[in-house]
Amino acid sequence: MNSSPGHRPLPHHPPVLLRHERVVFARMRGTQDRVADAITAFAGTMLFVYLHALWFTAWIVLNEGLFGRRAVFDAYPFGLLTMIVSLEAIFLSTFVMVSQNRQAARENVRADLDFETNLRAEVWSVHIGRALGLDPEHVELRVQEAIAESRTRMNGGKAAQ
Repeated sequence: MNSSPGHRPLPHHPPVLLRHERVVFARMRGTQDRVADAITAFAGTMLFVYLHALWFTAWIVLNEGLFGRRAVFDAYPFGLLTMIVSLEAIFLSTFVMVSQNRQAARENVRADLDFETNLRAEVWSVHIGRALGLDPEHVELRVQEAIAESRTRMNGGKAAQ
């Protein structure tokens, strides 16, 4: 421990509690969420499209009588197929909404964690700056200049509004 005249020992503080977003997300995710995510992930693939194209083609070919009239179980206009596809659309849209809601919740957690990290960094920066004898107003002026310059660059060289 440094015992120089200008050094003040820091009081005991509780340990810094850092939360990692993956840990928080894992705690939020239940079995139903995993199922909804898996279905949504599969429904968003080309394999899903190919399987449906194959299924619809087989259904229509079979029910148009190409394998004989006895094989027909859902004659044109394919009412059973229409009902099945409608139910599938209802369920798939529900799974997509569930996944979107979970994504929004993840984004909220990420925003909260980002805020905590930014706040923690700012508090540490202020304490370090004070310990180094820096003028906070001068530092803030430089920060504002850097922000204005960054916004100008983002706007293609035009001054930010």
